[in-house]
Amino acid sequence: MKIQTNTDKTVNGDERSRGFFISRIVEELNLYQSYITRIEVHLLDENSKKEERNDLRCLLEAQLAGRQPLAVSSQADTIELAVSGAIDKLKAALETTLGRIQNNHSQPSQNL
Repeated sequence: MKIQTNTDKTVNGDERSRGFFISRIVEELNLYQSYITRIEVHLLDENSKKEERNDLRCLLEAQLAGRQPLAVSSQADTIELAVSGAIDKLKAALETTLGRIQNNHSQPSQNL
């Protein structure tokens, strides 16, 4: 599972921060790693330098092998909370999508 991080110019994208977010994503999505080929992380400050609530956004896009990508986003007061919220949303989306895939493969075909 390859992880690529992108930040806008107002979000700290240093190596330490990227390492922290990547390790969180790998840890939280470990169960799904055999299905995910790539994850793109986009960290954005929606209101640039203005101090406003919930203006930091994390967008996660997961490319599943042989499937359309899944994209989720979360906004929060801190990048850490935005990343955590986006991870939770992505896990829910993966459970739904992969559950559908497994259900479709496990149902026997019926000839009527």
